[in-house]
Amino acid sequence: MSLVAPLKKVRRLGSAKEGTHHWWHQRLTAVALIPLVLVFAGLVIALTGADYDAARSIMASPFATIVAAVLVAVLFYHLLLGLQVVIEDYVHGEAAKLVMLTLVKFAVVIVGVASMWAVLKLGFGG
Repeated sequence: MSLVAPLKKVRRLGSAKEGTHHWWHQRLTAVALIPLVLVFAGLVIALTGADYDAARSIMASPFATIVAAVLVAVLFYHLLLGLQVVIEDYVHGEAAKLVMLTLVKFAVVIVGVASMWAVLKLGFGG
């Protein structure tokens, strides 16, 4: 016998037994962001005083492209996890919660894809 209605299971509004999984992903992405942000900040600091062509060539190197791409992927996944928790905890009403979660996921995916496109375009010299 389940305490969660079948409709809530379909909408993922009931207990999905994924709380620990979600918690671990948020912690792992937070830890992964530490070296990624430090390395990327080092790259940006190294560009201080460089002209446009020098900065573009440094950022187009395979190392910088990989760091930036992984940073974008991990950062936006971490953002999505965090915003999901905030909405689940502080938005009341199941319909409002469902709408907000859908809008946030859509927005994060759109901005994340645009950011990844920019990184890859710079990395491949486009």
